[in-house]
Amino acid sequence: MALSVHLSAPVFAADSSPVSPSASTPAQPIPATATHAPADPATQDLITKGRYVAAAADCAACHTAPAPGSAPLAGGYPFALPFGTLYASNITPDPAYGIGKWTEAQFVRAIREGVRPDGTSLYPVMPYPSYARMTDADLHALYVYIMHGVQPVAQAPQANTIRWPFSLRFPLTLWRWMFAPSPEAARASAERSFASPELARGAYLVEGPGHCGACHTARGMAMQERALTAQDGPRYLAGGAAVDDWTPPSLRGEPRTGLGAWSEADLTAFLRTGRTTRGSAFGTMEMAVHHGTQYLTDDDLTAMARYLKTLPPADTKEQPWQADSAASRALLSGSRLTQGQKLYLDNCAACHRSTGAGYAPAFPPLAGNPVVMNRAPDSIIHIILHGATLHGTDAAPSAFTMPGFASRLTDAQVAALATFIRQAWGNNAPAVNDMAVTRMRKTLAPPSPHGSPEENPEKNTVTGGAENGIHPPTDAE
Repeated sequence: MALSVHLSAPVFAADSSPVSPSASTPAQPIPATATHAPADPATQDLITKGRYVAAAADCAACHTAPAPGSAPLAGGYPFALPFGTLYASNITPDPAYGIGKWTEAQFVRAIREGVRPDGTSLYPVMPYPSYARMTDADLHALYVYIMHGVQPVAQAPQANTIRWPFSLRFPLTLWRWMFAPSPEAARASAERSFASPELARGAYLVEGPGHCGACHTARGMAMQERALTAQDGPRYLAGGAAVDDWTPPSLRGEPRTGLGAWSEADLTAFLRTGRTTRGSAFGTMEMAVHHGTQYLTDDDLTAMARYLKTLPPADTKEQPWQADSAASRALLSGSRLTQGQKLYLDNCAACHRSTGAGYAPAFPPLAGNPVVMNRAPDSIIHIILHGATLHGTDAAPSAFTMPGFASRLTDAQVAALATFIRQAWGNNAPAVNDMAVTRMRKTLAPPSPHGSPEENPEKNTVTGGAENGIHPPTDAE
C-alpha cells in the first residue's frame, strides 16, 4: 500500500514576466515533432519556450487520453462531473479535429476567457480563471509551440455525455461573467507587490499556469472556486472536493493536514520526482508530476515551494502531529489484535512497517501523512481498493505500484483497515464506515475480473504469505 500527499499540478522567471528556461531545464515532456519545414532560430527558440509553458500549465495531463500509447494532446481524457462526463478536446494543430485553424487571438481568448472561436463558452473544467493570469509572452510561445512543435493528430475525441440542461452552453456565458476574472483584472492581480521576485514568480506559477486552485480550493454551488488567489483569503488552496475520487488536501500551513510540516526541500523534491520521505504522488497529482512539474527548472520549483510556504493555515486550531507508538507495540506483540490490525499486518506492513514509517521514498509513510489524516477518507479508500502507480521521472526513474485489494477485501474489511491506519501512530483521524467504502466501490471502474469479495467468499480470508500479496518489496511495488 502506498499513500501520499496529493498536491495539484502546476511559466518563466523569478517574477511573473516570461524568460527562457535556464540551461538546466530538464528533458522535454512532449516530443518535439516539427509539423512544418525546419523553423528559423527565432521560431525554434519560441517552440522551446512554449514547450516549457505547456509543462508548467500541465496541458498534456488533461489533453492526453489515459490509455497507454495515446497521442499527446489529442484529447479524450474523461472528466466525470456530477451531471455527466466531459472529454478533453484535441489541441494538436490538426485542421479538422484539432485547433490547426485557430488564429493566435482565438487561441488566447479561449485560454484566458474560456470562449471558443464560434463564440460559445468552454466548460470551466478548462481552468481559464487561472490561465487569465498568464502573460502575453507565455501565451505567444505556447501558441507557436502547439502550431509548429506538436504533431497533428486527426482524431476526434469521444462525444460529451452531459445531461440536459447542463449540456446547454449559453448559461456558461453568465457563469463567466459572474465568476471568471477579466484578463485585465487577473494580470493586475498577478503583478501585485511581493516581498521578493522569487515569491512573485512562485505565485505566478501556482495561481496562473499551474492552476493549483482548480483542485485544491473548495468550490461553491455553481462549481466556482471560492478563491482564485491568496488575495482572496484563507479558502485559497485550503483543500478541495474529490477529483476522480481522490481528495486534494490543503496546500497551506496546517501542521497535520496541510504542508506545515513540509520543508521547501520536501516540496521541490515532490514536484520534481513525485516522491519524498513524507509522501508520494498518486492519482491526478501523479499525472501532474509525470507530465508537468518534473520538467520545470530548480529555480521555478523552489519559487513555487517558497510561495506555498508563505500561506498560513486556514484551520488555525489544528495541532501538530505527535507520534504515538501504541499501535506499533500492539502490532509487534501479535496478541489480541483488532480486525484492522490483523488486516494491516497481512496486507500493508511488509512495505509500510509496523511503525507506519514505510521505506521512504520508495514506500511512503502512513504515520503523520496529511492524506491519511484528511477529514475526508476518499483517498485512502480509493487506494486500498484500486491501488496506484507512481511512474518514473527523469530524476527518479524507478516506478512503484501499489496493488489494489478490491477483489479480496470486503467493504467492512476495507473500512476496518482504513480506520486503523487513520487512527494509528498518532494520526487520530475519524473512522471510516463500510457505507463509504460501498459507495466508492460502486463509482470505481472497471470491477475486478475475479468479482467482488462477496461473490468469492474464499477470498475474504486474509492470511500471511506471498500467495496473499505479502512478499518482500520489489521495484514493481
